[in-house]
Amino acid sequence: MMRRHLLILTPYLWLVTLFLIPFLIVVRISLSDAAIAIPPYSPILDWRDGWPGLFAFINALDFDNFVFLAEDALYWKAYLSSLQIAAVSTVTTLLVGFPIAYGMARAPKGLQATLLILVILPFWTSFLIRVYSWIGMLSTEGYINQVLMGLGIISEPLTLLNTQIAVYIGITHTYLPFMVLPIYAALERLDNALLEAAEDLGCSRISSFWLVTIPLARNGILAGCFLIFIPTLGEIIIPSLLGGSDTLMIGKVLWEEFFNNRDWPVASAVAVLLLLILIIPIILFQRNTQRQRELEAQ
Repeated sequence: MMRRHLLILTPYLWLVTLFLIPFLIVVRISLSDAAIAIPPYSPILDWRDGWPGLFAFINALDFDNFVFLAEDALYWKAYLSSLQIAAVSTVTTLLVGFPIAYGMARAPKGLQATLLILVILPFWTSFLIRVYSWIGMLSTEGYINQVLMGLGIISEPLTLLNTQIAVYIGITHTYLPFMVLPIYAALERLDNALLEAAEDLGCSRISSFWLVTIPLARNGILAGCFLIFIPTLGEIIIPSLLGGSDTLMIGKVLWEEFFNNRDWPVASAVAVLLLLILIIPIILFQRNTQRQRELEAQ
């Protein structure tokens, strides 16, 4: 019994130490006011002041930063833009990743391991190098424009870099393995006898694909979508390098508030709201997983 409690307690201690406590610190800073000091916010709690100091500290906290975020159009536009870019990038990655995962699952068993390594292979290179490589390909003098002009498809270079299209391309390429792997794991367990039974009952290959393959791959699709949507919502590097200054995402705003403006309270408020937004898809995913387990148990 003691070992069981220790086993259960370990992940909770991990979450409390590395998530809950840092999150509470961020919440505490978000309720503070910016100050020219070290640290750059006030009030500061001094335990030597005793209970009167604690009560004075609590009374000094306020929600002015959250009111400021609601009134300033820059921030809610950044949230909406981030949600749009994350949603479109997720759909784009799904459209690219599902055929790859399906082809891997339908490939001969001896070839699947090689294909799996090819999908994981990009993780062996630096994230920054992969993003920087797209600058060389999407720029005016890049390889894509050179190929299109060489084939006579275009007469002058296209403006691809520093656009939202470049951001979508960078996110799709960078996060593609996170979509392919869970879908492949779901499709790899698919029993081909179910497809044969559907065709015997009169379904065409296209019908059996939509009626059998897609529903059985649903958990992998949802997992892949969440693995793309959640980190993309707070992405900083890709929009900064490929999207330019006109691409508005909340991750860039958060970085600028912390490091350029040094306004830690407002930046913390931005981070708290971002986390609250991210909690929604996480809860939906957990409920879907729990529902699937209940159906499997029945």
